[in-house]
Amino acid sequence: MLHNLSAKNSIANQFIAELRDVKIQKDRMRFRQNVVRLGEIFAYEISKTFTYVLEERETPLGIANVKIPQDKIVIACVLRAGLPLHQGLLNYFDQADNAFVAAYRRHHKDGTFEINLEYMTCPDLEGKILILADAMLATGASFEAVLKGIEKQGTAKKIHLITIIGSTQGVNYIKRIFPKVDIWCGAIDEELTAKSYIVPGLGDAGDLLFGEKLQE
Repeated sequence: MLHNLSAKNSIANQFIAELRDVKIQKDRMRFRQNVVRLGEIFAYEISKTFTYVLEERETPLGIANVKIPQDKIVIACVLRAGLPLHQGLLNYFDQADNAFVAAYRRHHKDGTFEINLEYMTCPDLEGKILILADAMLATGASFEAVLKGIEKQGTAKKIHLITIIGSTQGVNYIKRIFPKVDIWCGAIDEELTAKSYIVPGLGDAGDLLFGEKLQE
């Protein structure tokens, strides 16, 4: 199932607009904070899909009946751009287990690229809800490689993919190869460049979050 935050009016639209704005992007701390905020919004929306049970809680004046989520959660992110989204999710799901994956594009002279996974640490996923975060969903190749790598750690009860900006091509690709996965996008853009960058997108999220990296 596809969930597009921009399909409905909410404060998320303001955060996404600021992330796209080339002038506001110069404020690196504000850029990171807006990504964290979006992670929190995704967490709130995803929490609506959890399993809840009615429990009693004692207050100073009596007994209150409250519905409490019962699912065990694993939050995973793709380094490095996924880290602030991960933090936003962890701000809400503070008891979740955590996984981290290092994945990057290795470009070839003919313009093609492949996804290399260099590092992964992950708890047992069996029967748990996996929430996988990365800043951008362009072709879907990174999400595909990470999911196939992380699936070796057990069969998750449910998988949610979250991203700030997705491309129509990438979203459709993930929907086709992982039909049971829920995809959560802040916004969806139509165009990809010849080098598979999202247009209008917001630029290189990792560089905007943490500073420019040396190119290969």
